Amino acid sequence: MQLIKKIFTNEDGSTGVLYLISNDLIHDADYLYLIYQKRWNIEVYHKSIKQNTSLAASPTKRVISQANHLFCSLISYCKLELLKIKTATNHFAMKHQLILKANQASYFELLKLQSSLAYKASA
Repeated sequence: MQLIKKIFTNEDGSTGVLYLISNDLIHDADYLYLIYQKRWNIEVYHKSIKQNTSLAASPTKRVISQANHLFCSLISYCKLELLKIKTATNHFAMKHQLILKANQASYFELLKLQSSLAYKASA
């Protein structure tokens, strides 16, 4: 087995350290790190499809409903990828922006409702 230590710079300028262990003694550290980077994209895909398209939250029991839910999650992921390209942001940032906008809209509706109730009470 070989231990690989990779030091890198994060987007914010901080330094990170990544340790990889491999039983591949034929290839050098740069090649193994390249393979790791390619495999990591699969992990990002799984995390996003589970959390951002609600794949893991399927309440379905029947096979046809499960298949439909899976299909809709895959279509949603593809649409998120298109938006990611257009907006140059990631899936999690887009989801955060949507939740923020929904909360703001709800808050402003609540304020309108409160002011209309206060108006009716004073009339």
